[in-house]
Amino acid sequence: MFIDTHVHLNADQYWDEDLQEVIDRALAAKVERMVVIGFDEVTIKRAMQLIETYDFIYAVIGWHPVDAIDCTDDYLAWIEELAKHPKVVGIGETGLDYYWDKSPKDVQQYWFRKQIQLAKKLDLPIIIHNREATGDVVQILKEEDAQAVGGIMHSYSGSVETARECINMNFMISLGGPVTFKNARQPKEVATEIELEYLLIETDAPYLTPHPYRGKRNEPAHVVLVAEEIARLKELPVEEIARVTTANALKFFKIS
Repeated sequence: MFIDTHVHLNADQYWDEDLQEVIDRALAAKVERMVVIGFDEVTIKRAMQLIETYDFIYAVIGWHPVDAIDCTDDYLAWIEELAKHPKVVGIGETGLDYYWDKSPKDVQQYWFRKQIQLAKKLDLPIIIHNREATGDVVQILKEEDAQAVGGIMHSYSGSVETARECINMNFMISLGGPVTFKNARQPKEVATEIELEYLLIETDAPYLTPHPYRGKRNEPAHVVLVAEEIARLKELPVEEIARVTTANALKFFKIS
């Protein structure tokens, strides 16, 4: 069994097209649990619909840093209320994204801190989006004592050294499609060097499609390709990668 710990089944690319077929292909590939991320008003509403419709789908809800400028106290209060649902298993994805310039850095940092505080209030883990902002992300996690609830460094692309720093703060390292890219030196190093007990697998579908489907729409069935590449790098059977990353995810998200 595999768990896709970060997928956007609530994205327009599925919602308006072939959602059920995508889910069926995932189940056929033994991807038997999926964690859907809601990161703005529309995708949060859809994530809540999905967890009510499918018993094997869980949700993480929060506000994406790229859209931080659109966040409000009312939205955060709404997220807090929805997060009391037993199948909401985390807050996020939140964090910092200095690649896109829609939301100023100080606004991103403000709502990042507020969501860490909310996660601690609700005793839920935090799912971290980090793009070109590693120093500030790590500093804020430390300043806000995010270690109290821990979380996931989603689609991790940093160094082994930073990964270990995050692990010491009670964070898991999640690898996705980029680990399969030929030129992805750091994800491959992380997959090789970081102990399996700290690793999760994800797709971030419909984005970050793994080789050999790069450039096409991603989907949760492809998380198996991520597991296969980690197995190759660690010189372990893919069944072992599936077993341990599934156990890691079930324990982390407190899914029975």
